[in-house]
Amino acid sequence: MKEPAVSADSMQTLASDASCHLFTGCGFPAPGLHSFLFKPIWGNANSNVYFDKPMLLALLGSIIIVGFFWTAFRKPKVVPGKLQMVAEAGYDFVRRGVVYETLGKKEGEKYVPLVVSIFFFVWMMNLWAIIPVAQFPVTSIIAYPIGLALIVYVLWVSLTFKRHGFVGFFKNVTGYDKSLGPVLPLAMVIEFFSNLIVRPFTHAVRLFANMFAGHTLLLLFTIASWYLLNGIGIAYAGVSFVMTIVMTAFELFIQALQAYVFVLLTCAYIQGALAEHH
Repeated sequence: MKEPAVSADSMQTLASDASCHLFTGCGFPAPGLHSFLFKPIWGNANSNVYFDKPMLLALLGSIIIVGFFWTAFRKPKVVPGKLQMVAEAGYDFVRRGVVYETLGKKEGEKYVPLVVSIFFFVWMMNLWAIIPVAQFPVTSIIAYPIGLALIVYVLWVSLTFKRHGFVGFFKNVTGYDKSLGPVLPLAMVIEFFSNLIVRPFTHAVRLFANMFAGHTLLLLFTIASWYLLNGIGIAYAGVSFVMTIVMTAFELFIQALQAYVFVLLTCAYIQGALAEHH
């Protein structure tokens, strides 16, 4: 008989059980796919209509981002206060460092709100991984990166059609270039599948995979620190705890980097849609 999957809530309960240590007969509660499953806060998972912890974190993250920028810019001042200065620095970093650098000031200005919103949303969803009580990156659930990637994908397709028309769109997504000669048909097929199928997939998976792997490693070292805290395992528990600190610091860097990479690729796709095909 197939054993039921253990939820992430059950994993945390097991890991915190005082009797679950090395040499006590309790097997090491290794993290896995079950570490990314949560009991519904509301509703029934079997009906596919429910509200769980990742959804709650996504909602809270959205409220925090909107609340932060609304508070910072509600009454903007020529000489900004601390909160406005931080908000302006973040906004300007994305606007100048990502949008302007990729699309230019003239073409890119209209896309600044979208790119800034995506950047801070992704960053906030990533940051939940190291925030006490939450301790879970929302973007490690594949549905969230896919949703964001689809927004960018639809924007890219619509912009390409609008700027170049049907023929131009076909040339854009197939990389049509007469100078390729006999290999042109093969190159067009490869480019077609690469742009229309592989591109949105890799855009989403890059973010998901990094957050999934990072959270798994943090769980591994955190649980190991507690599990080894018994007898001669205490020395190893100390090493595991140090690795938890190191991995947490590393995750801070990766979380910001992945948000940056996601919007950088977004701008690159927009730039490709707006560029003239030669």
